[in-house]
Amino acid sequence: MSAELKVVFQPSGRTVHVLPGTTVFEAAARAGLLLRAPCGGKGTCRKCRVQITRGIGEPSGACRATFSPDELAQGWRLACQTPVAKSLVVLVPEGSLFEAASKILTDADGMAVTGTPAVQKRFLRLPAPVDTDPVADLARVAREVGHLKAPLPVLRQLPDILRAASFACTITTAGDHLLAIEPGDTTADAPLGVAFDIGTTTLVATLLDLAAGRELAVAATINPQVSFGDDVISRITLAREGDGFVEELRQSVIGACNGLIGELLDETAVPAERILALAVAGNTTMQHLFCGLNPAALGEVPFAPVYARALSFPAPELGLAAHPLAQVYVFPNIGGFVGGDTVSGMLAHRLDKAEKPTLFVDIGTNGEIVLAHQGRLYASSAAAGPAFEGARITCGMRATNGAIEKIVIDDAVHCNVIGDADAAGLCGTALIDAIADLLRLGIIDETGRILGPDEAPGSLAAAVRERIVAVNGDYAFELVPAAASKTGEAIRLYQRDVRELQLASGAIRAGISIMLRKAGLAAGDLDAVLLAGGFGNYIRRENAQRIGLLPDLPVERIRFVGNAASTGAKAVLFARELRDQAEEIARNTEHVDLSMDPEFQMEFGMAMMFPGEFGLAMSLV
Repeated sequence: MSAELKVVFQPSGRTVHVLPGTTVFEAAARAGLLLRAPCGGKGTCRKCRVQITRGIGEPSGACRATFSPDELAQGWRLACQTPVAKSLVVLVPEGSLFEAASKILTDADGMAVTGTPAVQKRFLRLPAPVDTDPVADLARVAREVGHLKAPLPVLRQLPDILRAASFACTITTAGDHLLAIEPGDTTADAPLGVAFDIGTTTLVATLLDLAAGRELAVAATINPQVSFGDDVISRITLAREGDGFVEELRQSVIGACNGLIGELLDETAVPAERILALAVAGNTTMQHLFCGLNPAALGEVPFAPVYARALSFPAPELGLAAHPLAQVYVFPNIGGFVGGDTVSGMLAHRLDKAEKPTLFVDIGTNGEIVLAHQGRLYASSAAAGPAFEGARITCGMRATNGAIEKIVIDDAVHCNVIGDADAAGLCGTALIDAIADLLRLGIIDETGRILGPDEAPGSLAAAVRERIVAVNGDYAFELVPAAASKTGEAIRLYQRDVRELQLASGAIRAGISIMLRKAGLAAGDLDAVLLAGGFGNYIRRENAQRIGLLPDLPVERIRFVGNAASTGAKAVLFARELRDQAEEIARNTEHVDLSMDPEFQMEFGMAMMFPGEFGLAMSLV
């Protein structure tokens, strides 16, 4: 294996170890720092600027065209055009970070999201009642800010607080709802919000300062519902057995969400009572189970959900740790298995405003596909399964310390391991890398069969050929020998692992093909492919194309857009007006039910085959 190089990112101090040739952009993503790159890493947008403070090397042509000689000497580079050739220390300016171009919120193109925060605090100096102005207390407050509705607990406090503070008070409102009243000026204690991305496999929570429009902390964990089944169908099947299981599933995810809230509060040292608004985006099944709604009908034709419009509940009704009057916003669904996470992603990247053909793909256990063309929106869901998360893969694991996250196979096998540790297994990105390179080398054929050492091309390096080993009548490819692994057992890619990837990739590829045909488009007609999701941010685009997961088109048209579901959930907390736009997007999107499409099985069967090199090259011309 090639020696890995250490890259330290400042001011965060995050450190990763990567293979030589890895770009600084990719290393930053591995460190959890998503840099802006609307050009798709082509080096033309010049938004991924970083300063290398230790280990400065020769600049690329794109860097020379971007920076002055003095800037180049100071170490300024474009992250996407700078390969790591030695250990580096890299300073990342705030403006180069995804979601850092605006004080409020930005997407990958720097579009600012502005509006009225979900919750606001305002300091008021009110005149005391007199004979000529005997207005009721609530009306006196409303006269300053507009119509207000007050819940009974707040109404009970109102007269005492107003008079004790000589009518100088701070009110907290959510729209026209009065959530709290405090004596004096407490606006320095800004209201907080929490945006949840409820994934089938993972949960992500982000704590937000709603007044300043900024992110305070992020926490993530495994969705504990995986213990009940690693896909939505298994959980729906369990839910159909009785309401007791629905509640058990709900309690498990709510407990995990409260655990994430606890982590966020511990990191920022603020009380739960300051959390006054929450937003939840997940696929249809996950949102149903989060709310305790039985998704049983999603397990049978015509896959009708309990609700379509957005929902809103008081946090205590769901059992969430927040202010007693905090409201939880749950995104609307489009239909079938296309849920709120898709709406959230579409909202975050304004697919409803796309002027050119745009494909949005969120790769995960439940893969979502959206096509925007000529003012129309089409959305579908493909049951990819958990292979991309490392599940159902013999030596698979999550993208955590010890996981191989990148593999390069040429005359030898090079592995990049998260945490610079001994390899314990491989995650989804490495699975794609390995199979893509084995296809290029001819060790795996277009049917997905791993060839034996005697069948493999004669040009194969001996050090690679010897990695092909016979196992129970099939062949496997050894990525890490037993002596070099953390477990003491060889880490191998088995034939059944290739089949799992073919199933996952084939489902998404077939869905994309049907969506394009429905709109009368070919892959080459797409102006952009927006690749979303935590997993999607780390895959190598060329490798994803080689296995057929992504359309065959110039790679610079494929752009990483981050965790789009989380971005949309944050957006509706920063600007409550966007909730109406989310409803409009959900209402105007045509749901394409792949399971009911007569061509899906044929497309899926064809997509199980890996693209041939000749066909791939021709499609890229």
